[in-house]
Amino acid sequence: MRLLEAEAAARLGLALRGFDRAALRRVYGPEAVAAADRGDYRALLARCGDDPLGVQARLWVAGVPVPAAAVADALAPFTLDEALACGLLTGTGEVSAGWGAQFEGDRLLFSDQLPNTTGGRGPEHVLGVGGASKLLLDLTLCEPVASALDLGTGCGVQALALRSDRVAATDLSERALAFAELNAAVNGVELELLQGDLLEPVAGRRFDLVVANPPFVIGTPGSGWTYRDGGREADGIAAELAAASVGLLNPGGTMQFLANWLHRKGEDWSERVAGWFPDEGLRVWAVEREVLDPLDYVRTWQRDSGESHDAGQAAAWLDWFEANEVEAVGFGFVSARRIDGPTEVVCEEARHAVETPWSDRVADWFALRAEPLEPEALWEARLRVADGTVLQQTAALGDEGWDVDRQWLQQAHGMRYAEEVDPLVVQFLGACDGNAEVRLQVQLLADTYGAEPALLYAQLYPVVKRLIERGFLQL
Repeated sequence: MRLLEAEAAARLGLALRGFDRAALRRVYGPEAVAAADRGDYRALLARCGDDPLGVQARLWVAGVPVPAAAVADALAPFTLDEALACGLLTGTGEVSAGWGAQFEGDRLLFSDQLPNTTGGRGPEHVLGVGGASKLLLDLTLCEPVASALDLGTGCGVQALALRSDRVAATDLSERALAFAELNAAVNGVELELLQGDLLEPVAGRRFDLVVANPPFVIGTPGSGWTYRDGGREADGIAAELAAASVGLLNPGGTMQFLANWLHRKGEDWSERVAGWFPDEGLRVWAVEREVLDPLDYVRTWQRDSGESHDAGQAAAWLDWFEANEVEAVGFGFVSARRIDGPTEVVCEEARHAVETPWSDRVADWFALRAEPLEPEALWEARLRVADGTVLQQTAALGDEGWDVDRQWLQQAHGMRYAEEVDPLVVQFLGACDGNAEVRLQVQLLADTYGAEPALLYAQLYPVVKRLIERGFLQL
């Protein structure tokens, strides 16, 4: 199916060329636009007239009806009849948005996501730019690549942002691909659009970068929402992506996807996620950003689809979680890079605020692990404490003054990790100014403590290696 022919889509893009966030801020003021972002449209509507920008803002930012005559002028050279016929607009004397229009960077994206609305979606609903898609945009590595793939593209949010001359995008939904095709035409971008279930349309092909914001919602009995439910048991869609990653990637290529995973009774979530991946060929970073208990999870996704009233569905859903011994559901992301050698999977929780963009954090993580840091290499290294690293302490007042009972490192930048350290490591770090080799520092510490240097180094090595990998120390 097509929502618009290519020529008509190009004219629509021309009509809306001046409709962007920069223009809205310039004409109506940043305060009015910021208020509209929070759902308060009063200042924006008070300043909007019948000029093209004002009409477009009323339709697609505030989501209010506009007289048909003003809309016809605002959409030229695209016609009002065409807009009504394709579903872009609805109504007669006054017309309203039939499709949503959202900004992402310098791109305008159409979808079924109407302004000012929640819930009330149909099974074939095509999402616009939401919180999950924004996270994946922020995560996606920025270096240009020769070939890229967006699995489950929806309206094309990720595909249109990928930095590659050859971008393929897949989706099970015919309507989603129709929106992606429209958005590509409106924004003057070429995409290879393929319909099919997840990996099926690209079987046998490899890419330099693969991204996916898949339908990852877990264990929804009944309705089957294409944009949300992957049709796999439990967290099977994430497991399927993980298992296929080596076969989808060129050497050195990266897959990045969002996922939910189960926290089951007696099972560590990190072991579950690590078990999804092949034994060879990957370096993987899985980060959990949020955890919900089953009731909160069900309520969240019922609100999303407008089914909060469906007590029977909620009960069946919760019964499924209980029968499968699910205590919680985690949400996060996975970045996997194809390498030579055994697979390495690092799973961690990062629920705190992190310096964005996340893409920089992902790039740093892979860069720090690009070459294995063997004991012999670290022995000759000259280390320095990274900028923004501070040592914090807590102490209790004892009989002989203050006794330090805990010491930890804290980062002001990057991942903003906190890492507890013992007094020996604190002393070692105190000399990490980039001048002395590690072997000299270890020898001095050995002399101070009356220890054997080799034994002391064996104790320090795994700790120092971890501090390097987490960005507290730099080579």
